Amino acid sequence: MLVFWKEKLVLLAVPKTGTTALEGALAPKASMVLRDPPHLKHSPVYRYQRFLEPFFDKAGGQVMETVAVVRHPVDWLSSWYRYRSRDALHGHENSTKDISFDTFVDEYCKGKPAPFAQVGSQAQFIRGPKGDLSVDHLFRYEDMPALLGFLEGRLGCDITLPRLNVSPVGEATLSEKTRDKLERKRAAEFEIWDQAGE
Repeated sequence: MLVFWKEKLVLLAVPKTGTTALEGALAPKASMVLRDPPHLKHSPVYRYQRFLEPFFDKAGGQVMETVAVVRHPVDWLSSWYRYRSRDALHGHENSTKDISFDTFVDEYCKGKPAPFAQVGSQAQFIRGPKGDLSVDHLFRYEDMPALLGFLEGRLGCDITLPRLNVSPVGEATLSEKTRDKLERKRAAEFEIWDQAGE
């Protein structure tokens, strides 16, 4: 999470949406960088609203706007799947090394997925307690130029993104049957991606 106090902007770090690269480019300009522990760096909007928003208000009556990025659900899951296939996780319960992408996504669709498919929810990350979209500015990962244009205009600087925290290259093919199941069981993930950039 990056906080730009003068610009009244908070960049929420939705996992696997390029936020590590954004942090690498923008941390020197930020007033506050929350990078550790991971659950603090990747605080969803409801946690931000509950803890940090009141703190910022008391620190100076500052009304901050939030910005976040979401990725197409299939691409987002593919990134998680490939990230968890890396050698460093081999033998760990989170490893996807010997699991097909179809199996990974099928497991993700369950109410209580196995550890290797427990990757959270982009929809829950950016929705408030009542289930409403609670981010002021929402961009698609697939339209990075729109996000960078917004940030450059808001922060008054040029942004060049480094390649950081990139998932390994690998095969991630999804069957039509599993894709249909994903769209049915995790419809909210597709809904928020459709809302991004509107």
